[in-house]
Amino acid sequence: MRKAIVLVLAVVLAGAGPGRVAQGDPGPSAQSPLPGPLTRRFDPPDQPWVSGHRGVDLAGDPGQPVLAALDGVVHFAGQVAGRGLVSLDHGDLSTTYEPLEPLVQTGQTVAAGDVIGLLVPGHLGCSVLACLHFGARRGQTYIDPLSLLPDRQVRLIPASAAQAAFQRQAERARLLASGLRTPVQGQVSSPFGLRLHPILGVWKLHDGIDLAAPCGAPLAAAQSGRVVQVGFDSAYGNRLLIDHGQVQGHHLVTGYNHAQAFDLAVGQTVTAGQTVGSVGSTGLSTGCHLHFQVWVDGRLVDPAQFLP
Repeated sequence: MRKAIVLVLAVVLAGAGPGRVAQGDPGPSAQSPLPGPLTRRFDPPDQPWVSGHRGVDLAGDPGQPVLAALDGVVHFAGQVAGRGLVSLDHGDLSTTYEPLEPLVQTGQTVAAGDVIGLLVPGHLGCSVLACLHFGARRGQTYIDPLSLLPDRQVRLIPASAAQAAFQRQAERARLLASGLRTPVQGQVSSPFGLRLHPILGVWKLHDGIDLAAPCGAPLAAAQSGRVVQVGFDSAYGNRLLIDHGQVQGHHLVTGYNHAQAFDLAVGQTVTAGQTVGSVGSTGLSTGCHLHFQVWVDGRLVDPAQFLP
């Protein structure tokens, strides 16, 4: 198994050993894969066998889109040692992004700024909710990935400051959630975050929380809003999305999945606590439960912080 992991890493990185360190050539179309902030800088080792940091770490939210830094072709997209990784080929340059849930396939052409995956938590040494390790190589030479970005807008901040920023973000989320209601009474049977999918058998971002409840139990709208999607999805089963508009200055949307049924139509308004459907086990599901999702300003966040 260890040999297999080493082989996959060798293919992804297109060679062994760090070689010398060089600077990249910024391109006018280059994009930062995440808006930052930077929590750990580029610090490569002097020798191949010495530990170091052969890339940079950028702070983000679980579920946040990760962007291609440059135009290129997907060289690898999959799991390495249980962690999602995407490697892009840009000619004599390659970039890597991890950990994430890949949304692209090997051989696919991407442009700078295209979404290539969703950020997942679990990066070693990350002091905030989630970090993206962004790396770059030219041949056998590691380069500072930030040297590829023309605007240099990513800046390093102390880990303590990053943690404080995300604590403030969590406090804002709790304030935003002060009016939310629990959609169904039940225990959390699977939390938000990276997990081995119980049916597909692959590591994926679990983009909500599962609340265990008997089939047929009533589902309630977490807050007043307007139905923007209702129907069947092969993965999520019977699915409902409610747009709650601006709440405390943030755009809030909630999702209700795997339901037995919904008796609503797109455009219909609902009130907080109103029964909108019933618990089921439709789509890719192993039993009766509600898969509950929350988007804040377009980003999937952990719904657990919104529940009483």
